[in-house]
Amino acid sequence: MNYLAHLLLSGSDPQVQVGGLLGDFLKGPVPASLPARVAQGVILHREIDRFTDSHPLFLRSRARISPERQRLGGILVDVFYDHFLALDWDAYSPEPLDHFASAAYAVLAAHQHCLPDNLVQALPTMRSQNWLLSYRDPTGIGTTIDRIAARRAPRLGRLVGGVEEMLADYQGFRDDFHAFFPAVQALAEAHLEKQGVSH
Repeated sequence: MNYLAHLLLSGSDPQVQVGGLLGDFLKGPVPASLPARVAQGVILHREIDRFTDSHPLFLRSRARISPERQRLGGILVDVFYDHFLALDWDAYSPEPLDHFASAAYAVLAAHQHCLPDNLVQALPTMRSQNWLLSYRDPTGIGTTIDRIAARRAPRLGRLVGGVEEMLADYQGFRDDFHAFFPAVQALAEAHLEKQGVSH
């Protein structure tokens, strides 16, 4: 799951949403300095990732990736799934995607004190280029993948041009996503309910 999915799966509590996104930027123990509900969001993020990475439908999507990019398949499928979520957003949320995206940027801006510097620095661009809404278009997904390749370790250089993997088996990835997403939604809702957080 990538940014859009984690934000949606984090429910309606702003601090949990921040933690849901922050999970991509934190390794190791959850910092004790984080507000409690932000920490809950990080824990939920990690639970979602564990569930996703071992799910048969996600593994089926990973198997669709060509041998040249197979080792990076998990990163690619995470981003592909954000495309299908954005494309078919109305099936998973009653709130229009443009409204959801605007609210998410505002929540992140209001919680900059909880965010790492690289995310704080990226926020103005994220908002001005409307990354979350751009996921609806394959071109936006291609840009996202290339951006990931540029900012991370050199070994991820093979991600460049990775959108072609999605386009080569578009309906297969889309079918996998729609079969999988209700299961991860149920997991997230159960987690939030157990923690007494709104979803």
